[in-house]
Amino acid sequence: MSDAVVIGAGPDELVAARLLARAGHRVTVVQEHAALERVQGWAPAAIGPLEALRPDPWLRTAEGLELFADMQRSLQSLRRLSARDAERWPRFCKRMARLAQLLQRIYLEPPPSLIDLRFALRVRLLGRRGMEDLMRVLPMPAAELLDEWFESDVLKGALGAFAVRDVQQGPRSAGTAFRLLHLHVGSPRGVFRPARVEVGHLRSDVSIREAKVARVDVRAGAATGVTLGDGENLPAALVVAGAHPARVLGELVEPGWIDPDLLRAVRRIRSRGVAARARVELERAPDWPTLTLAATLDDAERAYDAVKYGQVSDRPIIDVVADQSQLDVHFQFVPHKAADAADIQARLVKLLQPHVPPIRNVRVQTPVDLERLYGWPQGQPHHAELSLDQALWMRPLPELSGYRTPIGGLWLCGPAMHPGAGVIGASGYNCAQRILRSA
Repeated sequence: MSDAVVIGAGPDELVAARLLARAGHRVTVVQEHAALERVQGWAPAAIGPLEALRPDPWLRTAEGLELFADMQRSLQSLRRLSARDAERWPRFCKRMARLAQLLQRIYLEPPPSLIDLRFALRVRLLGRRGMEDLMRVLPMPAAELLDEWFESDVLKGALGAFAVRDVQQGPRSAGTAFRLLHLHVGSPRGVFRPARVEVGHLRSDVSIREAKVARVDVRAGAATGVTLGDGENLPAALVVAGAHPARVLGELVEPGWIDPDLLRAVRRIRSRGVAARARVELERAPDWPTLTLAATLDDAERAYDAVKYGQVSDRPIIDVVADQSQLDVHFQFVPHKAADAADIQARLVKLLQPHVPPIRNVRVQTPVDLERLYGWPQGQPHHAELSLDQALWMRPLPELSGYRTPIGGLWLCGPAMHPGAGVIGASGYNCAQRILRSA
């Protein structure tokens, strides 16, 4: 019999399973949805030797701006747009990197709180200027931060597009400067694009079952295992779930075991999917590794305006990463359930054609497809949007920020949990560490 069952086979679930298995637990992973072999984010070295793939230049726009991991090459490109922006770029990157280092340390530990002395000490170590920067940057709109520093509409538009990736906000929304800072965590100075991380090899350390979980079994307030869709029972005193908290606590656990106020709160977690994904096959490889189509901050804001009213943006934010003649495309904004794959494909082809070799084939996944294939609620890859009110000790809720649930032996390790979006495997790592320390 397995003494631990992990529900889900995403990066966080597999990392948690791997650590528990190495600590001596007999672990069975129950996989219902398809598992992505490559995801976008960064992976802390503590969770294993994951391969990070970083395109360089990490940013290229249709107007010719290119930004590299090498600062000098970025400055050469920036000087063609604005000598002033080239002069300010190193200072901007230095200040953002210092704040991002604080977030990185926080992301790899148990969730902090406002009264956590370690958190307060780390903020104080930033110094007066650093503390002022942190308190000012976190709630700012990305557009205001970028307007303060730069004059080039091309540079500001591209960075503003990154700041709103996978959130239903525009660059003029409060808290999106935090999003831009978050993207710098785990990246070299001056790089605001997370790496793509290979995660498939983590599957080799644990037993995988392909099945649907119908119920988490609970007796006397403690988990006793799971029941599969065909009625089979897997006994286990430890159950770790990577699904959205509302699914785990509201659907897999029988009514009566969870406080109604907590249940209402988890159902109010914002989990809006706002983007479609596409795989595009070209006749030959393009001469660039990345391409971002978002000309100005105003263009990015207008793209957001459409989704507020349940419409697909006429001029969406398009972000492309090339792998030889294959393109991975992020198409934002697309509201959940209001998107038609054929319509998105037509819009995408029209926007891409001027910038790529001849297109051979396009496969689009709408937010509904992403929910069905990968279990992403409403197509939201991070399960809970990473906005300032759903971050740090408030992610996804203060009552759940420690990975533990009110059910003994039932833990949450999915992307909705702290540290949240884009830190590959960190929720699973932190959850497993908490489990092992509590044993």
